[in-house]
Amino acid sequence: MATKVSAKQAAEGPHGEIGLAVGERIGMRMWRNEEPNSDKPATRSAHETVGYVVSGRAELVVAGETVTLEPGDSYLVPANAEHTYRILETFTAVEATSPPAK
Repeated sequence: MATKVSAKQAAEGPHGEIGLAVGERIGMRMWRNEEPNSDKPATRSAHETVGYVVSGRAELVVAGETVTLEPGDSYLVPANAEHTYRILETFTAVEATSPPAK
């Protein structure tokens, strides 16, 4: 069965993320127009995350290693790795997590 979720009507989650399509083994979400200086606290998650930067710039810090993310970049955050994001320019990215983030 196909499922459609429109980002225009999707609900905002507890951390500012927009919940998109979710299946049993994978979920998708969008971080839309995250503002500079709205850095995310360091966290560790049981799910693996891959993402794609739509617009803006951010620094992704994973296990102490920093990479700069720009439009067109994709990234991976391994399961159980401590990570955070530093927003440098208004930032939009789409992420998929497996299993789905809660």
